[in-house]
Amino acid sequence: MFENKKLLILGFARSGYEAAKYLLKHNNTVILTDMKTEHDEKQIEELKELGIKFVLGSHPDDLLDSSFDYLIKNPGVPIDHKYVLKAKELGIEVINEVEMAFRLLPNDIKFVAITGTNGKTTTTTLIYNILKEAGKSAHLTGNIGYPLIGFLDKLKKDDIIVMETSCQQLENLTQFNPDIAVMTNLSPAHIDFLKSYENYKRVKTKIFQNHTEKNIAILNFENEDVLESTKNIKSTVKYFSSKKEINGCFIKDESIYYYDEKIIDLKDVKLIGIHNYENIMAAIMVVKELGVSNDYINKVLKEFKGVEHRIEFVRELNGVKYYNDSKATNIKATQIALSSFKTPVIILLGGLDRGHDFFELKDYMKYVKHIVALGECRSRVEQFAKELGIPCTNVETMKEAVPAAFRVAEKGDTVLLSPASASWDQYKKFEDRGDEFKELVNNLGK
Repeated sequence: MFENKKLLILGFARSGYEAAKYLLKHNNTVILTDMKTEHDEKQIEELKELGIKFVLGSHPDDLLDSSFDYLIKNPGVPIDHKYVLKAKELGIEVINEVEMAFRLLPNDIKFVAITGTNGKTTTTTLIYNILKEAGKSAHLTGNIGYPLIGFLDKLKKDDIIVMETSCQQLENLTQFNPDIAVMTNLSPAHIDFLKSYENYKRVKTKIFQNHTEKNIAILNFENEDVLESTKNIKSTVKYFSSKKEINGCFIKDESIYYYDEKIIDLKDVKLIGIHNYENIMAAIMVVKELGVSNDYINKVLKEFKGVEHRIEFVRELNGVKYYNDSKATNIKATQIALSSFKTPVIILLGGLDRGHDFFELKDYMKYVKHIVALGECRSRVEQFAKELGIPCTNVETMKEAVPAAFRVAEKGDTVLLSPASASWDQYKKFEDRGDEFKELVNNLGK
């Protein structure tokens, strides 16, 4: 399928590197282009030895022509990039590394894909951890940081792939068809990339586009946009609910049930918040479909403290607890974080200015006593604070923000980094922002 072809890879990063490495080993002609000129030197040399041609630092107009068989687009490349538009004009198929890898997968494995606006990483990680605890041969991949194509040579019969799937990845998927697909929730996000919320919902729902009744869809019963967007899918649909006793997974008497079977008491679960209970229920439904017993589910849920950068406890100092929620790159994620605390909160808010409306946080600010506005959109955050009558400190960087929060925090308070903004104004990725926050917090008092 992908042999003796000519391919243009648009964008380096991890997925571009892994795709190029695979294709070059299978007798393909590969050109990789990226506007950036600085990349991992070892990867550059490895690909050069395999015979790749690089075009770095520019995207020449005449690079792409009808001689190419495929354009492999990095998920982060805009959907209206000139090469993407030109490829469509020339009839060249535009796919990404995930679609390419899926077409090459063996038939004797199981594939689980998880998407949604929030909760993807936690749900994906929980599923993977439970499967590993149960002794299943599982592979963690996708948006969580491990390109799918890198697992092809490792797969064995009955292996299980667990993949966090982003809207950027879903945009260029056509034959992709997971055995089990999860949608955690839907709310406005990535409008800058997909141009409208309606298009965002359409792209998210593509995870089910090739489903038949043989495939399982696991959906959040309490999210209206999920229910509306999936009303015409052909999957066998199963639901989880945090509010109602439904025919599926639900909460009753402070416990989580799977149909009529009690799984675990909420008091025994390490994670806090309704959003996490929803993630847990989605994970339970997946692993139950894969034959995992309650003993393994309980063991993981009693020990799992959450994923890094998602309401991650950092430390307690002078009676003040510090939490890193750098993964909160949209308003909904910060709404979820604020809903998790009933103590006075000092929130670090702001980052890349996407024009998003901070006033959508208004109803969630009940416990917020102080706002530290930072990043590119800090002036808009400060205006939001003024209109709510909440004291605010306006700073530019994290190095200023953490000491500012420390100065106003009192015993019993919570300091929460939950920016409701992307990190790209000052960082390459949200992980870098969270890491700096944690380093600064752990150095307080020294």
